[in-house]
Amino acid sequence: MTQARNTMATTTGSVGEPDESALPPLGARTGTGAGAAVGQSRIHESARAQVAGAARYIDDLPELRGTLHAAPILSPVAHGQLRGVDVSAALAAPGVRGVVLAADIPGDPVLATFSHDEPIFARDTVQHVGQVIGLVVANSAMQARRAARLAKPDIAPLPPVLTPREAHEKQSYVLPRVTVRRGDPVGALARAPHRLRGSLEVGGQEHFYLEGQIAYAMPLEQDQWRIHSSTQHPGEVQHWVAHALGIASHAVDVECRRMGGGFGGKETQAGQMAVWAALAARKFGCAVKLRLDRDDDFMVTGKRHPFAYDWEVGFDDTGLVTGLHMIQLADCGFSADLSGPVADRAIFHSDNAYFLSDVVIESFRCRTNKQSQTAFRGFGGPQGMIAIETILGDVARALGLDPLAVRQRNLYGIGERDVTHYQMKVEDNILAPLLARLEADSHYTERRATLAAWNAQSPVIKRGIALTPVKFGISFTATLFNQAGALVNVFTDGSVQINHGGTEMGQGLHTKIMQVVADELGVPFERVRITATDTGKVPNASATAASSGTDLNGRAAQFAARNIRDNLAAFVAGLDGCGAGAVSFRGGKILSPKNSRPFDEVVKLAYANRIQLWSDGFYRTPKIHYDKTTLTGRPFYYFSYGAACTEVAIDTLTGESRVLAVDILHDVGTSINPALDIGQIEGGFIQGMGWLTTEELVWNADGKLATHAPSTYKIPATGDLPARLRIDLWPEPNREDNVAGSKAVGEPPFMLALSVFEALRDAVAAGRPGQPVALDAPATPERVLRAVGGLSA
Repeated sequence: MTQARNTMATTTGSVGEPDESALPPLGARTGTGAGAAVGQSRIHESARAQVAGAARYIDDLPELRGTLHAAPILSPVAHGQLRGVDVSAALAAPGVRGVVLAADIPGDPVLATFSHDEPIFARDTVQHVGQVIGLVVANSAMQARRAARLAKPDIAPLPPVLTPREAHEKQSYVLPRVTVRRGDPVGALARAPHRLRGSLEVGGQEHFYLEGQIAYAMPLEQDQWRIHSSTQHPGEVQHWVAHALGIASHAVDVECRRMGGGFGGKETQAGQMAVWAALAARKFGCAVKLRLDRDDDFMVTGKRHPFAYDWEVGFDDTGLVTGLHMIQLADCGFSADLSGPVADRAIFHSDNAYFLSDVVIESFRCRTNKQSQTAFRGFGGPQGMIAIETILGDVARALGLDPLAVRQRNLYGIGERDVTHYQMKVEDNILAPLLARLEADSHYTERRATLAAWNAQSPVIKRGIALTPVKFGISFTATLFNQAGALVNVFTDGSVQINHGGTEMGQGLHTKIMQVVADELGVPFERVRITATDTGKVPNASATAASSGTDLNGRAAQFAARNIRDNLAAFVAGLDGCGAGAVSFRGGKILSPKNSRPFDEVVKLAYANRIQLWSDGFYRTPKIHYDKTTLTGRPFYYFSYGAACTEVAIDTLTGESRVLAVDILHDVGTSINPALDIGQIEGGFIQGMGWLTTEELVWNADGKLATHAPSTYKIPATGDLPARLRIDLWPEPNREDNVAGSKAVGEPPFMLALSVFEALRDAVAAGRPGQPVALDAPATPERVLRAVGGLSA
């Protein structure tokens, strides 16, 4: 098995470690030919500029003369009637130029979302603490922020709804219920030899991108606009700004060179910042920048959707699930945003890696008086998978079986038991061999026996282990978004420039696309550059989301480069009297059966002969289709797979926990850039670990988010990393025709962290032998202590 190994991983006190010397060094993979870029661990295209402080983010851009700054006026009440706002004290503050309120909106006062249910500024009612009522505009950001806090909204409070269970009881929803059913779950449950019931609460998660939400709006001539936006979806920002200003989309140009992180939090909700900045710029006739400080960012923007679950499962003596009824309550906040597709994907991934023969899943999209929850890495997939993993862990304990054996018993098959509950055939199944390989490489069985012996003699510290799989579908579930465009230019000196519709947020999308184009044209990687994502160059682009950035934009750029290559091949064939198919591109040269010429030289000749040296490229994902009313069909082009084996320890006197060791085997197809892929696996796993352990969002009884700063909201730090974190890549290309044989890697590794939660539940079970495990997520020390019986509810 060819492996790409995390060279930063350390090994401490584990059983039977593989021989590190037998592994190739990181970056030792070769591509398709001499000097190939694809398959190499190229550094991130902006890495040198970033470490030197030379990579510009929006707040680093030189400001136009006369630029003003805006800050939001926030609701201090979770739910109430808005009777007005007194801005007199704000207007009298130093440096203040004015305010922007709902009456200043020239276009539609409601954001151009799919559900059309979110006002740009609160009007008659406020729906959550932190809802934006208006803006204060001043000469500096700090003057605007100080003055915004002097504004006094007049609000008559109403009772807030703060949990999805309360919303469900009151039938408060942002969207209608969705139900997916297969087989006869009622009959299957009635016939099952064993049945269990349970419930689970899973919290949300703050995106905590390093660069906060920011937009810089510049009015141009003839009622045209340029918007610098830290966004995953420039096209949507363009649409929203035009809609709010009451102008056509062609009058708005949106640019994004890079973001300092996104994780889904800038897929839709960067749009509000841009709209607010543009409205202020329009009113005051000058450029306006709006950058939220961290506390306001927490209070204004949405999070990962919290979920609540109730379930009943039927199973046989081997742990095989024979029937399942699951209710999912998604906490959507005050408006729909992306809650529909998030909750849909939670349904799609409620099977994770397991065949469910007779199942019904009911999904309720609950309206609460909180921030409008939004996209976050995994996009509902983690919320679907955690439920089935919890269920299988409980089934194993009820039967006294190894949880891994129960998981393996329920895996999708090949040729049988291979159709999902939404009627998609699983055609690329590698689950069984992947799990078997990780089971052997991690020495799971031996370690489980060792831990049992440890727990028998350790009254306070209990240890647990779990090995869990991931099967994650790749494509936007909204089929129309599975398209992309790109533009490739070859200049007369032979240098190459790319522009495409995807956005860079640190994940390495631009770097991978540069590698793909370099190989398509046979030129050195260093001869390729990329430019800022711009709606004026590639229009109507989809969000960089759903882990599909490279799949879509990489293929579009490859097709654009291929068009140029075909033009040059035909030109060289004419020079040398051969067929175009006999002309090849590699090593910076263009070769025919008669001649070998430098790429740069051929480009000059081609230009002199009026050969087109630029091209667009367009790609749309094949094979996908599904009925959104029944949630059946083939919503995904392929699946990405993976598995993680995690060992943890808990202190039964304090509830503290520690992740000790992690072994990951993950499927990225043929890696375009192993270093970037391993980085995504590392980061995704650690971010998922944070969601399930330390990152707790707490709203008080008045609906105010109490954990709104790094002092109270705890993302994983370096000290939380396990002593051993080993990552291997599964050595098989994508079975579908995807760019360079690769697979998506942005979101699937996040769900590998479910092994952490299941290992914690395993450790809790060791402290309460023979008793059910009641542990919600995140598994904070308080929750762990309560689960082991050391803290009353």
